[in-house]
Parts: sequence; C-alpha cells; structure tokens
Amino acid sequence: MKICVCAKQVPDTNEVKIDPVKGTLIRTGVPSILNPDDANALEAALCLKDKYPDTKVYVVSMGPAQADYMLRECLAMGADEAVLLSDRAFGGADTCATSVSIAAGIKKIGDFDIIFGGRQAIDGDTAQVGPQVAHRLGIPVITYVEAIEEVSDKKIRVRRQLEDGYELIETALPCFLTCVKELNTPRYMSVAGIMDAYEKEIAVYGREDLALTPEECGLKASPTRVFKSFTPPPKGKGEMLSGTVNEMAAELTDRLRKAHLI
Repeated sequence: MKICVCAKQVPDTNEVKIDPVKGTLIRTGVPSILNPDDANALEAALCLKDKYPDTKVYVVSMGPAQADYMLRECLAMGADEAVLLSDRAFGGADTCATSVSIAAGIKKIGDFDIIFGGRQAIDGDTAQVGPQVAHRLGIPVITYVEAIEEVSDKKIRVRRQLEDGYELIETALPCFLTCVKELNTPRYMSVAGIMDAYEKEIAVYGREDLALTPEECGLKASPTRVFKSFTPPPKGKGEMLSGTVNEMAAELTDRLRKAHLI
C-alpha cells in the first residue's frame, strides 16, 4: 500500500499576532509547528503502516524552505519519504491555487492508494484544500473522518463525524480522507527516528518540476483576495447596577430600550 499525507507548517496560533495597520499575520519571532489536524492524518497513515508492513508513507508539503524542519519531524515520527513543494512562484496562493500545486506534486510522485490530510489548517480554517486536491486528482473524498473501520485492497470504510452523531461511508480506493482530532493521538518522535530523519534527503520540487505555468500557481492563479484581517477590539468594562431589585430592573430596561435592543 502507498499512502500520501498532506501536511502544512503553520504559525503557533497561541503566540500569533496581527499587524493592526497591514492586517497581516506577524510571523517574525513566532514559532512554526506541524498543523495539528495534519498530525492526526500522519498518525492515521502510520497506524496503517504498523498494520500492513509493506506500506510506504510519503509526506507532501507546500511552503518556504524552513518547512524542511517540519517535514523532518514527520520522518522522525515514522514517515518514509518527504517532499517539499517550494518556489517563489507559489507565493500568495489561495486555497484554489494551492490545491493545483499540491495535486501536481502528488501526481509527480506517483499513484497512491490513500491520501490523508487534516480537516483544516489553524492559520486559515477554510477546510477547502483537501476536497479541492481530491477534485483535481479525480478521486472521491470523505471529510471529517473520526475512525477507520476497515481497509481492503480496493475499498475503505470510515466513520464520518457529524454534529449530532456519525455516518458510516464506504468508498473505492484511491481516495482522499480529511481527519479530525478525535481520530487518534499522534505519536511522539523516537530518538532513532530523529537521527534517521536528518540523514534522509528531502526532495524539493519547484514550479518547473511540476510542469506548471506561472498562470497556474501562486497569486496569479488565486481568484480570492483577503480584503481585511483584524482582531476584534476588546469589550468595554462591565458596570454594576445598584439599588433595589425593582430599581435595577427599571434602569436596565430603560438602557436596553435606549439602545434599541428591546
């Protein structure tokens, strides 16, 4: 079995801030991490590798050169090969353009039985790239996978998370699965895995390697634009009313009426 995992390096949102003037993320000095949902996707692939020893797991990521560190983390966890899609031409890509580049990268590596990806990235929260990549590859996609029930040579049955329950879905292979955190608990890197990870070579593909034109990737291929990004202003301080119950109720009612809330 041959499995691909789509992973992304993201800024740690616990420490990220937004430039109030430019409306963009301030990435300087902010540590980067493996996107949490992608870690669950990788763990799902590694669990299948544990069950089927002849399985080979590839990790594919699109990003700047420093994403190399994140990919080596994936190798240290147990992935066999890692590929980085990196080119200045990819800069400014929205989800549509990103899916074009990732699909091209997957096609270059070869055919896969299963492609895993996280539900969404914490720096975008769109949950669009996975389904778009599946569409461009012409394979079925199942989102919000919370459990893998059965895998065979030609099909897979999974449990898809719903707001008020779940549904069992069976589909033919190859397919694309987007994973949620309830699927598993990602394993830690092993010492031996860390040592091996830094001895492996990570393949880097650019636009020309993927046979893409400048109009098919990056900002030029992005139909969406971010108009404005900002952090909500802090709420005002609360105020305590005083007096009897009837007096406070009357004052509160009067204020709500003046604010046209009642």
